[in-house]
Amino acid sequence: MKFQGLSANASSRKITPLKAIRHAAVRFWSCYGRNMSSPAPSPPQKRPTEADQRLVMYNVPWSGYEAQLALRGDAPVPRLAYLDGAMELMSPSREHERLKSGIGRLIEAFAIERGIELSPYGAWTLRAAPKASGLEPDECYIIGSNQAKERPDLAIEVIWTSGGIDQLEIYRRLGVPEVWTWRDGTITISVLCERGYTPSEESKQLPGIDLQRLLSFLDYPTVTQAVRAYRDTLTRG
Repeated sequence: MKFQGLSANASSRKITPLKAIRHAAVRFWSCYGRNMSSPAPSPPQKRPTEADQRLVMYNVPWSGYEAQLALRGDAPVPRLAYLDGAMELMSPSREHERLKSGIGRLIEAFAIERGIELSPYGAWTLRAAPKASGLEPDECYIIGSNQAKERPDLAIEVIWTSGGIDQLEIYRRLGVPEVWTWRDGTITISVLCERGYTPSEESKQLPGIDLQRLLSFLDYPTVTQAVRAYRDTLTRG
């Protein structure tokens, strides 16, 4: 079956088992083969074991990526990423969404307590045809009073299920200054330099934020409890 906007030789590889998924994603995925790859590592025992649903297709022209963005429209899933002909469609799990939302709300609490101006832009579609790159962050922020920038200053990514295309390479091509990646209970800070991203112990975009302290609030029963407790520790220093 030929897929709308894709070349006839577009290929795919299934990354994780597909379960129930939103209708928009099903319309995309049902057009391709289903070859299994290596299973994703199990998450920590205390967290749900539901995996993200992810499919990667290859030999997809840029016009095919744009066609899928148009076909999906304003639906929240699947999230799309593109790099050099590889297109990823991903539907995040409940735990993935909980983590990215929790991190975001705690970042905003830090900004309020420290008098930092910022705004969240969620899964903002970032793309550049000349660089054959595009994606939608889990969360992203423009920091400062100038909110007219063409790219976010900070992007957040939650890696709940392994596999997929190289997101840091996409962010590098798009020129996003800083990316935080949550994986297995740890956040890694990647700061964009002349030769690409380098790991950093401290955030350049949010100076003074203690990520170990922030992470300790992610397991609170509700995000409102976590934010109240986190703000209390920030107030007390």
